[in-house]
Amino acid sequence: MPRPLTVAVQMDPIESINIDADSTFALMLAAQARGHALFHYEVRHLALSEGVAKAGARREERLRALARPVTVQRVRGDHFRFGEQRVLDLGTTDVILMRQDPPFDMAYITATHLLEHVHREDGSGPLVVNNPAAVRNAPEKLLVTHFPELMPPTLVTWDSDAIRGFRATHKDIVVKPLFGNGGAGVFLMRHDDPNLNALLEMHFARSREPLMVQRYEPAVRQGDKRIILIDGEPAGAINRVPAQGEARSNIHVGGRPEKSTLTARDREICAAIGPTLQRQGLIFVGIDVIGDWLTEINVTSPTGLQEIGRFDGVDLAARIWEAIERRIGAGDVRPPG
Repeated sequence: MPRPLTVAVQMDPIESINIDADSTFALMLAAQARGHALFHYEVRHLALSEGVAKAGARREERLRALARPVTVQRVRGDHFRFGEQRVLDLGTTDVILMRQDPPFDMAYITATHLLEHVHREDGSGPLVVNNPAAVRNAPEKLLVTHFPELMPPTLVTWDSDAIRGFRATHKDIVVKPLFGNGGAGVFLMRHDDPNLNALLEMHFARSREPLMVQRYEPAVRQGDKRIILIDGEPAGAINRVPAQGEARSNIHVGGRPEKSTLTARDREICAAIGPTLQRQGLIFVGIDVIGDWLTEINVTSPTGLQEIGRFDGVDLAARIWEAIERRIGAGDVRPPG
């Protein structure tokens, strides 16, 4: 068994999660089964401050969180037990899981900056999963643009004329907010849909952010495949089939999960992006593949562990912890401060 670790979980309120689908809950169960001690806090409980220094000494920065020890169990309505709330010095922990859900806004970006103060790849401090600097530099709809040969035709722009020209070339298109999540605000615009101009006017009146536009891939009717990569290696997949009359395949908007396997093209995609993910410390990643094309690389708070486990009988959460433990290596556990 691995040595016990002190694990701080930065997530949304644990009271509200769906224990049958939530990947963070699966990671917490797996950590607990491996003997690791869990602390829970929300991102709003973070505080960065300078510590008191002796005369002539350099002031030390400390990142703290108002946290609670927590134990978890797979019991609906009674899935967690909190201990007494305390101020936890995150620099004394072994692992920090950054698992709050997007949107990827300035609050999210600020949290990555704060966590950079304690993240250490060399084992001299806590390992943040995923690497906060890499997360900040790799919003899911933009990281994928570094692999254009794997993508369907794609446009990222503020220019409404360019979007109209893209549709004239590619006919049916999918329009996405660049920093959205969970399928929110995603529209299928057919080549003759008269609502494109109104959609663009509405978006740009409310947002300063560009839009991502991709050629519509009819293969999505057969499913949008979510593939989990662990430290750059493909570990499992699930197919998500859109509901009748729905263009989006996200499970929480009615997508139907189905058992899936990796095709030769899927493995080619994973082999192309895996070294970059591994090198950047993106240990737990979920990618989306439609037909032969990579559409997104999800690094903020990927999902899919429990659905894949039900179909394939694999414990991907345990495999993620194995990867984390390999990264940390041997050493003494630091008591939480």
